[in-house]
Amino acid sequence: MKTIGITGGSGLVGTHLTNALITKGYHVIIFTRKKENLLKKINVTFAFWDPKNEACDTEALAKIDAMVHLAGAGVSEKRWTNERKKEIAESRISGTHFLIEQLKIHAPNCKTFISASAIGFYGATAKNQKPFIETDSPSTDFLGSTCQLWEQESLCASEFLRTVIFRFGIVLGKQGGAFPEFYNPLKYGIIPILGSGNQIMSWIHADDLAEMIAYALKNTNLEGIYNAVSPKPANQKKIIFTIARVMGGIKIPVFAPSIILKIVLGEMSIEILKSCNVSARKIKESGFIFKYPILEDAIRAILLKY
Repeated sequence: MKTIGITGGSGLVGTHLTNALITKGYHVIIFTRKKENLLKKINVTFAFWDPKNEACDTEALAKIDAMVHLAGAGVSEKRWTNERKKEIAESRISGTHFLIEQLKIHAPNCKTFISASAIGFYGATAKNQKPFIETDSPSTDFLGSTCQLWEQESLCASEFLRTVIFRFGIVLGKQGGAFPEFYNPLKYGIIPILGSGNQIMSWIHADDLAEMIAYALKNTNLEGIYNAVSPKPANQKKIIFTIARVMGGIKIPVFAPSIILKIVLGEMSIEILKSCNVSARKIKESGFIFKYPILEDAIRAILLKY
């Protein structure tokens, strides 16, 4: 039985990935700062790590065959003050640097390093522009610069490990991320339309993302950077109306004008209002098959869990 380490294992993606890996017969070690989680479950072990204070359970590292690095401060959890932006960037850049140094010293059996990144790397898609592909240049805005530096640190692992980086799109799942933000107002009969609602959102079902990471663990020919998005992006209006239609019942559209979002959210509103059309072609051509390439199928699968 192979052992896979996961940082950020208690989040939306980490939870789906852990469940997928257990089902496939892996043992999982979740590296976490929450000491209250350090209990054993069936095929899951918790190990302490705290990159900010350069602490890590090196005995646990010695047991892993691969590491999946998902940890990082939530991008949309708080308003982007200068302090928060620093926390977002450092948790990814410094945290990744610390982890790779620890793997180099304390994980002799580890052969693969898989790291998260984000499609925030690309910035906004201009009108009539082709979808972004992996070789496109990074945006010079905050998220673009952060993702670029984050990936540079991740690629340092390629000196001694097979390294794969996934640029996550908007992950849809019950336990967190964007979906509950869309779903909760709909329970009260409100369809929230953000700005014009025409901004393209490159999404992926959390189960497909978990399966994509598991696919990369198994297929040793995969290396480098891949977009982790559905083949069929949709605008915000289509996503929210699809959820409303699948839920059923009478609901009233309510527009949140761009100017209001900018006042309430500050700089973070840029990410909500911009179009980001990203291509899934590279990962599809590698042989990966999406279970939920169609938005409505993804929405129905998620709503079955509510």
